[in-house]
Amino acid sequence: VTALKYLSGFGNEFASEDPRCPDSLPEGQNNPQKCPYGLYAEQLSGSAFTCPKTSNKRSWLYRILPSAKHQPFKPYSQPASVGGITHDWNVEPPNPNQMRWKPFKISSENLDFVDSISTVCGAGDARSRNGIAIHIYCCNTSMENKAFYNSDGNYIIVPQEGALRIQTEFGLIDTAPNEICVIQQGIRFKVDVSGPSRGYILEVFGVQFQLPDLGPIGANGLANARDFLTPTAHYENIQEKYSIISKYQGKLFVAEQDHSPFDVVAWHGNYAPYKYDLDKFMVINAVKYDHPDPSIFTVLTAQSTCPGVAIADFVIFPPRWSVHEHTFRPPYYHRNCMSDMMTPHGPDSTGAQAFMFESSLSMALTKWGNETCDCVDQDYFQCWQGLKVHFNGKRNPADK
Repeated sequence: VTALKYLSGFGNEFASEDPRCPDSLPEGQNNPQKCPYGLYAEQLSGSAFTCPKTSNKRSWLYRILPSAKHQPFKPYSQPASVGGITHDWNVEPPNPNQMRWKPFKISSENLDFVDSISTVCGAGDARSRNGIAIHIYCCNTSMENKAFYNSDGNYIIVPQEGALRIQTEFGLIDTAPNEICVIQQGIRFKVDVSGPSRGYILEVFGVQFQLPDLGPIGANGLANARDFLTPTAHYENIQEKYSIISKYQGKLFVAEQDHSPFDVVAWHGNYAPYKYDLDKFMVINAVKYDHPDPSIFTVLTAQSTCPGVAIADFVIFPPRWSVHEHTFRPPYYHRNCMSDMMTPHGPDSTGAQAFMFESSLSMALTKWGNETCDCVDQDYFQCWQGLKVHFNGKRNPADK
């Protein structure tokens, strides 16, 4: 299998054309009267036209047929065996307890990526473009003549088991456990699998993921921009029935069309999907005593309107040296005004890596996440019941 080629960088002004159609990218303007090869020019905006230049996101796609050529959308239902996608955070009463889930089951029923997605928890509202949702996918079948796009927000896809080949309008992305893939709002994609596949999805409404500010760390460190990889143009010219599934205001809809949506021959811009290998994260840590706060492990952040407060952070706890003087080895006990969802992931026990979705929002569980997934560990609270009192009112001379 030929390795895919990528463009390196984060938030760059990229340009790519399929080598089968040289000079297909117009020069000097975005929307010529006649595009090369008889292509249509189409702009995909990820921000308002009037956003400041530093946060303005858009790409120009040069495609065989425009995205507007499809039949009307109709409601789409996932299989009854799946918890499904929802943004209704009011079905279950609030649950203040610590929660832990056992591994989510991969069904023996044939389920592709979009049909297998179930929402665990979330907060906020896609209509007002403020909030997040956390989903699980557990699939075993590739998407056939079917594409999916999210009208509500941006996805971080975190594979836990099974490699994914993700076909997007911008090109192909291969991603596997210990990697992440970001697919932004409005970008159409399909997922091919080679076997049982499971993973996590962090969705944010109304804000883009960005690299965290490094402050006194300096110019280099954590996730370096050059290690993010964006696909290169790869089109297919297929004139046959295709189903386009849209997630809109937390509901799914489907429209039929008579051609592949992956017909982009060339593109340029700064709004495109990308992937990142978590092994390339440059870890910062204490070298003498105590534990720094876990924010030093932030890979990507989606900021709120309050400076320094994130709608969502994607954080990892990678393999690293952790040797400190006179310091309690595990991270400290703490209580947090943020909401954390933390889980280990990786290809095997020796390569396991923990990651965390953290949010300033107070998330609510769905009925599936709280009950019907049948994966909640009801005995999780027992983890702390064995803690003993060591205090006796006397100072130990060995204490410093």
